[in-house]
Amino acid sequence: MNIKVAKFGGSSLCDASQFQKVKKIIEKDPERKFIVPSAPGKRHREDIKITDLLYLCHAQVSHHVPFNEIFKVISERFLHIAKELSVTVDLHAILQDIQDHIGSGASLDYVASRGEYLNGIILSHYLGCQFLDAAEVIMFHKNGSIDLQETQKRIAPYLDDDQKYVIPGFYGSLPDKSLKIFPRGGSDITGAVVSKSVSASIYENWTDVSGFLVTDPSIIPNCKPIETITYRELRELSYMGAKVLHEETIFPVLEAGIPINVKNTNDPENPGTMIVSYREPINSTGSITGIAGRKDFTVLAIEKNLMKNDISFVRKLLSTLENHQIRFEHTPSGIDSLSLVIKSSELNGKLDKLIEDIHVHCKPDLLEVHPNMALVATVGHGMAYTPGISAKLFTALYESGVNVRMIDQGSSEINIIVGVENKDFEKAVTAIYNAFVK
Repeated sequence: MNIKVAKFGGSSLCDASQFQKVKKIIEKDPERKFIVPSAPGKRHREDIKITDLLYLCHAQVSHHVPFNEIFKVISERFLHIAKELSVTVDLHAILQDIQDHIGSGASLDYVASRGEYLNGIILSHYLGCQFLDAAEVIMFHKNGSIDLQETQKRIAPYLDDDQKYVIPGFYGSLPDKSLKIFPRGGSDITGAVVSKSVSASIYENWTDVSGFLVTDPSIIPNCKPIETITYRELRELSYMGAKVLHEETIFPVLEAGIPINVKNTNDPENPGTMIVSYREPINSTGSITGIAGRKDFTVLAIEKNLMKNDISFVRKLLSTLENHQIRFEHTPSGIDSLSLVIKSSELNGKLDKLIEDIHVHCKPDLLEVHPNMALVATVGHGMAYTPGISAKLFTALYESGVNVRMIDQGSSEINIIVGVENKDFEKAVTAIYNAFVK
């Protein structure tokens, strides 16, 4: 039998009614063997996530401030969920034990992970599944990196029976048995690690949206969904600011060639978005997969006659950035010119001294500063080797009155990045969307 891993986000497990939806999803497919829950998320806009409350508890203890009132809110949330679901597990004792540990100065990793731990206990009892504490099966190396080999060894004994298992997301343990959490959003990573370890046929990531959209719906209302996307395209869109899966989620399953299906707990029949390692056939020639971008960049445009003859020029330029602890995003170049695209926030209080040092060390003939820039990336395998793609894109921008200040296209030809002024960002995204998608 194929094994599916199903991870459910905080919005999918925020209250008892959402738990009921999850149960129907799990029971509908016997191949859903490993279930990875997040901590309860927001029930409404003004609500507070359980994990945020736990972080606050730890902060209170660290500053010798009473945390009992905050923990009471946490306890009541879990007790209410269990009561509505008629789950009979003795949560009072478990909650008291956690409260005692927090009060005695438990580590941040322990405190932050208790939302997933408690949700996992409730969900396992509600589903009639076996609870597997992530601390027993999700293993880290001493340096904090995930130990896939040991994790696979720990999970292997649970593969060949007919039981379903709930493994809380977000945390595991170090060799000394102390708890270790992933970065925020780490339940996604747990699901990917479990999928890799059990050689899952598919990793289902259940959330409150039906997959990914071609672009930001706040710019394009009723934006079309993305049915299939490759890991490579996802990486490009994620880097440019698209709200997709946590980047670290991709890599464990990428190595194993396991597809990820992003689906909606509130609309389980919707196919969602399938993330695959490659696509056959590649999406139709001339089509795009997504559009993403970010505002607030500064571009340093540098010119020097016969730049190519100075083999140390780029090294000296980048060393100057390093000396100021400034990271760059892109470096479009010409024969005698090179531009540095930098987040404006990186330059706060550093720009004048940086320009001075570039003049001293690199001796450019011209250095111009262009602030208030935005980057817009158009991504898609269908763009590669398709004549006329660039013409179509730039014609759309021209007809919309958008002035393109910079162009950057990688050698892969699946991504064209244009630099425009901040004020033209939404107009540029709309023009590209209408040209290729609408």
